[in-house]
Amino acid sequence: MKKLPDKTVERLSQYRRSLLNCLANGKKYIFSHEIANLHHITPVQVRRDIMLIGYTGTLRKGYDIKDLIDLIGEIIDSETGQNVAIIGLGNLGRALVTYLSGKRSKLMIKASFDINPEKVDRVYGGVKCYHIDKIDDIVKNENISIAIITTPAEETQKISEMLVKAGIKGILNYTPKAINVPDHVYLEEYDMITSLEKVAFFVKKNSLSD
Repeated sequence: MKKLPDKTVERLSQYRRSLLNCLANGKKYIFSHEIANLHHITPVQVRRDIMLIGYTGTLRKGYDIKDLIDLIGEIIDSETGQNVAIIGLGNLGRALVTYLSGKRSKLMIKASFDINPEKVDRVYGGVKCYHIDKIDDIVKNENISIAIITTPAEETQKISEMLVKAGIKGILNYTPKAINVPDHVYLEEYDMITSLEKVAFFVKKNSLSD
């Protein structure tokens, strides 16, 4: 299978989440225009993404939902699963621990880290919090390959360097400060302020056109 574009992988994850809801509601087949409506994109984009993973539906029924869910899982998920750590247990970090724990069988939250002595050695959402100084040992012992950073922005680069040194292969950065990582580490950066400003821009634009 050819290398998938980042945005295609992102949309496939979103498709799977919607398809799981459809399956839970007793729906067995779905057309590209139905998936497109759920995600506010075009049917052409949906068909292109699904063709890239080598799947086709039928004209009469569309896509078999369970088969498509299984195929997306084979492509996105690691066969043996991957372990995740959350760095920083402020309000966002604790919310992510609670939200993500148990959401995906192939992605397990194995540890969290902080420097606050009131948080260290406590368990949040079934996940133990360790002092940040133990990153190297815990990452290796728990075979953690992915880290989510929710620390104060000024600490982000330092934390990312510690994670890379410990052997982390992928980082999701939730702080507003951009970081630099080596080429072998996959980096995804999510800035909530930028996303909010984007929404605000289009609200303003639509208001002016009313």
